[in-house]
Formats: sequence, C-alpha cells, structure tokens
Amino acid sequence: MQYDKLMKRTAAYCLIFVVTAMSAMLYYCANKIIVVADVAQDEVEQNAEDGDGGEKIPADIIAEDEKNHINIDRSSQNTNYFCIPMPAGVKAEEVVMENHYMDRELWVMIEPKEMNGQETFYEENGVYGNCTDVLTGHYDVEKHRICLRFALTDVYEYHSIFEDNTLYVEFMTPKETYDKVIVIDPAYGMNDMGVTVNGVNAKDVTLEIAKALKAKLDETDIKVYYTRMDDSNPSMGSRVQLASDTKADMLIRIEVGSAESSKMYGTEAVYNSRFFIPGFGSVELADILEREVVTAISGKANGLVEASDTDGVVSNATVPAAAIKVGYLTNAQEFILLQREDYIQRIAEGIYQSIVKSYEEQNR
Repeated sequence: MQYDKLMKRTAAYCLIFVVTAMSAMLYYCANKIIVVADVAQDEVEQNAEDGDGGEKIPADIIAEDEKNHINIDRSSQNTNYFCIPMPAGVKAEEVVMENHYMDRELWVMIEPKEMNGQETFYEENGVYGNCTDVLTGHYDVEKHRICLRFALTDVYEYHSIFEDNTLYVEFMTPKETYDKVIVIDPAYGMNDMGVTVNGVNAKDVTLEIAKALKAKLDETDIKVYYTRMDDSNPSMGSRVQLASDTKADMLIRIEVGSAESSKMYGTEAVYNSRFFIPGFGSVELADILEREVVTAISGKANGLVEASDTDGVVSNATVPAAAIKVGYLTNAQEFILLQREDYIQRIAEGIYQSIVKSYEEQNR
C-alpha cells in the first residue's frame, strides 16, 4: 500500500511539473518573448576587423542635429525597462545590441531583410520607459541597417527582451552582474607607437598579447573589460576611468620596455604606490605579475618599480593596478622573441596565471 501511494504521489508531482513547464513554454511562445543577442565592445572591434560583411560605423558619424535625434519620453517611468520600439516587421534575430563601454554607449543595430521605408521610423517614434540611465539618443541609416546610439550615464551591462515589436532593456552595473571584474589595458595605440625598432611597434606587440590573453579569459567566469582591442588610443584618463566605473578588482596594463643600452633586457612590473589598498593591493599584484610572467617565459626578473608621473594609468588608478613590461624591443634577442607567436602565448599564459592567483590571494 505504501509503495502504491508513493508511486501515485511521484506521478502527481511529475504531472504538475510537466504542466507547469508546458504552460511556461506556451506563455513565452504566445507572447514572443526572445532575448536579443548582445556583444561587448571588444567583440565588436574584432568582428569589424575580421570582415563580417558590414562596414563599421565611425564613432563620430552621427551628427548632433535634430534630424538624427531620437526623442526620449521621460514622463512615464513606471517600469524597470528602457523601451525601444522597432519598425514593423523587424524580428529579434535582426537586432543586435553592442556595448561600447569605453564610450559609455549602447548601440542597437537593426538589420532587416528589407528596409521598406523604415529609414524614417525614428523621426516619428521615440523611446520611453525607465530612461534614468540614458542621456541622449541618435540614429544613423545605412543601406541595409539602422544604428541607434544611446549615450549613458555610466558603464552598464544589460538584460533584454524582444516582445510585441519592442526591445526592452534593463541596465545593471558590472558588479551586479559579475562576481569577478578586471580591466586589461594594452598600452599605446594609433600615433602612440610606443618604442619602434626596425618597423616593429610596441603598440602591436601589446595588442597581440591582449588578444592571446582574451582567448584564455573568455573560457572563465571573469568579466574582462579591455581599454582597446584595435588600433585606437583611449586617453589615460578614460583608461583609468574604466577601472573606476566598473569597480574592477584589478587593472593590468601591458607594456613593452625600451632602453638606450641594447644590453638591457628582462621583465619588470610597475606598481601604484600613491593609492594604498589594505590586504591585496598594487604591490601584491605587481609581484604576482612579474613572478608568473617570468616563470612562463623562463626569463629574467628585473624586480618591481614604483610608478612615476609618466606612468599615468597605473599611478592614478584607485583599484589594485600594475603594469607588466614584457621585454625590451631595443634588445636584439627580445626583439626577435616578441615577434614570435609561441612567445606571445607564453606571456599571455603568465598574465592569465597571475590573474588566477591574484583571486586566490584575495579570497584567503
């Protein structure tokens, strides 16, 4: 008897579970609730470089004039969502959100199969809902897509839902979304080449290391913000601000050394001595960085160096911050090594291990 009762009870629970699950599925299908794809700025830059079929829109393409202005209705904010209406016929798979965190901007890319007069949609239709985190909105129309650009008050992550031809966006801070947050800063960029030797630029070396490091960090639960992943050159202030805005656990800057003497070689770490952080701070981060990178490349340790006024990113950071100088392009042997892919991978592995061990130190 007890066995029969147990079987009946189990069957009843299974039936309830199935009915509940089916009801939820039917509800979502009936209401067409779909999460829209979103990508981070570092992914946007890489896709543009790889040639994804779309021409990258320059950051200054949208003029600050009325014809490109998106009206923001701030009169009603009785929802957690920032609401963006979509032109008729647009499907969720035709919408991509891009988090341009270095510029504090949200881009919404709409690529319908056919425009059918949708170019003028945002002349007559604005956005509404919870607009507290949105400063301004502008749009730009190309042949095959519409780009909406929203300037935000801070660096945010998003949750989004596409329902009833409207994109609903909920803004969250990085720390509300992720337990572990770091900033990686590949030094130099654009006209700031760093040291240049025989046509090899330090800015390219640091970027290649960052890309190799990204491939490793993408497999972890760590949220990483990169100050650049292309040949851009954010200001020192904006690099520092990114770490502050995201409340990063640490900031790691990747640099290449140079010296008047070609005999100078090795690896050193620069730390922030201006901002004291009890427990795990900049000195501890620099020490782990140098140790792990030197171990990974079987190199020479030159020791820790206190940041000077010229080390603006490290010296002005208010989170644990250190720069790792991965070698000297002015040294003949390291000049060769820093162009080798396997050596770049070993440097990236050393930085990766330093991040892992830094979190272990913080959690002790």
